[in-house]
Amino acid sequence: MRELIESGLLVVVAILSAAFLIIGQKNSGGMTKKQKVMLWRILIATVLLLVLQILGAAAFDRLGAAGRWVRLAIHVVDYLIIGYDILKKAFKGICNRRVFDENFLMAVATLGALALAVYENGEYLEVIAVMLFYQIGEWFQSYAVGRSRRNISDLMDIRPDYANVEKDGKLEKVDPDEVEIGSVIIVQPGEKIPIDGVVVEGASTLNTAALTGESLPRDAKIGDEVISGCINMTGVLKIQTSKEFGESTVSKILDLVENASSRKSKSEDFISRFARVYTPAVCYAALALAVLPPLVQMLGMGMDPAWETWIYRALTFLVASCPCALVISIPLSFFAGIGGASRAGVLVKGSNYLETLSQVKTVVFDKTGTLTLGVFEVNGIHHSEINGEKLVEYAALAESASSHPISKSLQRAYGKEIDRSRVRDIQEISGNGVIAKVDGVEVAAGNDKLMDRLGVEYISCHSVGTIIHIAINGKYAGHIVIADIVKPHSKEAIQALKSAGVRKTVMLTGDAKKVADQVAAFLGLDEVYSELLPADKVEKVEELLKEKPEHEKLAFVGDGINDAPVLRRADIGIAMGAMGSDAAIEAADVVLMNDDPLQISKAIKISRKCLGIVYQNIIFSITVKLACLVFVAFGVANMWLAVFADVGVMILAILNAIRALRVQNL
Repeated sequence: MRELIESGLLVVVAILSAAFLIIGQKNSGGMTKKQKVMLWRILIATVLLLVLQILGAAAFDRLGAAGRWVRLAIHVVDYLIIGYDILKKAFKGICNRRVFDENFLMAVATLGALALAVYENGEYLEVIAVMLFYQIGEWFQSYAVGRSRRNISDLMDIRPDYANVEKDGKLEKVDPDEVEIGSVIIVQPGEKIPIDGVVVEGASTLNTAALTGESLPRDAKIGDEVISGCINMTGVLKIQTSKEFGESTVSKILDLVENASSRKSKSEDFISRFARVYTPAVCYAALALAVLPPLVQMLGMGMDPAWETWIYRALTFLVASCPCALVISIPLSFFAGIGGASRAGVLVKGSNYLETLSQVKTVVFDKTGTLTLGVFEVNGIHHSEINGEKLVEYAALAESASSHPISKSLQRAYGKEIDRSRVRDIQEISGNGVIAKVDGVEVAAGNDKLMDRLGVEYISCHSVGTIIHIAINGKYAGHIVIADIVKPHSKEAIQALKSAGVRKTVMLTGDAKKVADQVAAFLGLDEVYSELLPADKVEKVEELLKEKPEHEKLAFVGDGINDAPVLRRADIGIAMGAMGSDAAIEAADVVLMNDDPLQISKAIKISRKCLGIVYQNIIFSITVKLACLVFVAFGVANMWLAVFADVGVMILAILNAIRALRVQNL
């Protein structure tokens, strides 16, 4: 019965290996050359082992005394086909004074078992099967890691191969690294934007899915800033570059993803330290298991020491003790988690930040550009004798010489091209407003201080925002309310954070108290602190850090240069990546590529899922491993169970780790 089960297992392995090879040949991008070679080795070794199993020892006995050595030689060849690289790695490890690793454990265990089989003229199947199934597990691990890397590579396939530069009326493809700041590049439909810049000619629609994780296209026209990595979908664009390629968005994103794994989390670091102590410990334990019980039996009890039995148990103990599941699956879990987050448009700079993110219970926000768009718009017109359109026209023309955001918002509200010939005698009064002649009419546009200065009685406005009072020929005509606009998903983002278990949400802003309080009330924030300077924000975050429990973490979300110190000071800094400043992105630990605050709760859920998978793998691997070691030490488990404890647990842990890539439904 046992021989039938063993033969059945070998048949299954042979069929699966052949099937994977056929699939690998048809899909050349799905498997590396090294993985295909390993599959061929597994297939050849399995078929040879199956033939030897079918023939049995009796077939070699017919050859007489030489039959035993022929049988051994064929089995050794089979063993070397499947395990020569493990022996080579173990030898190199010994030469480099890094003895205790999984290759050393497998080499000692299988060579020892092979020596026992030769000594007893026993079965070699178990020895080769151990190495065979170990290599199957190694191949599976290699394939799984490769797939996760390719998934991330495909998702982040944003590196441009060239930039188009016009020379002598012809387009010339050049290396993006060679393009200087201020150069004009041409991006045709279907091409990636290679370098950040400003559109100077043309209009088009951009696919930003690789950067933001969203499929919704974005329109681009003259004057718009565009970032590298987007795909131009419709029209031809001429773009004046604003950065060098090495400093552009696409380069920074790729650098973040490629170097994320260099920053180890506490869990990952624990596993590395654990493996360094664990591996030599089990080697010495196996040595003790092989030597001490027989000595006690022989010297203390006068019994037969049964050296073969205890050595076999010690070798089985070494196979069962291999920490592959922990050493491989934990980093893979974090790598998959970072990949899944990048797929959702959230770039995490390292697994340590992913772990910290999972513990966030307090989220502190900047206001402008984070919870609001940072774009001032006219959202109220209160007029008296002249109509609202005329009031906006007068204000826009009077403010036409100013580059202030409020002036720009008045010009957008006017919606027509400014005819500067209609405006003359412009006087800009700092901190008050503007006085100008528009079509021969004196127009004063500014705050209440300007009205007091001119002696014009004005009507106070209770709306929240910046109030622009308008006086025409010294007579009050009305006022315009200009305010920052709350982002579409900001309110939903706050609710999502609370649903995700965030205990406190806070807003810090330099805006006036009246404006800040209204935004905070609308969004449902727990606390708000207004009229703060950048240094005040740092002090306030330090106060909040002292107030929170030690095991909880605080995240700060911002986008501006003035937010960089706070992003550094918080337990974890989250920056808006699409329109955020370079300083904020550099200082942050997590970058949201689409500037949507709703992604913060998703990032926290991704991190918690990833950490959950990590802890599942740690508990499962250690529990099964320790149980098998106890069974082996007492002679309950054989080499086959040891193989499951090593390879089986590793495969299950890897399959579990890959789940971290799936983030769509979070």
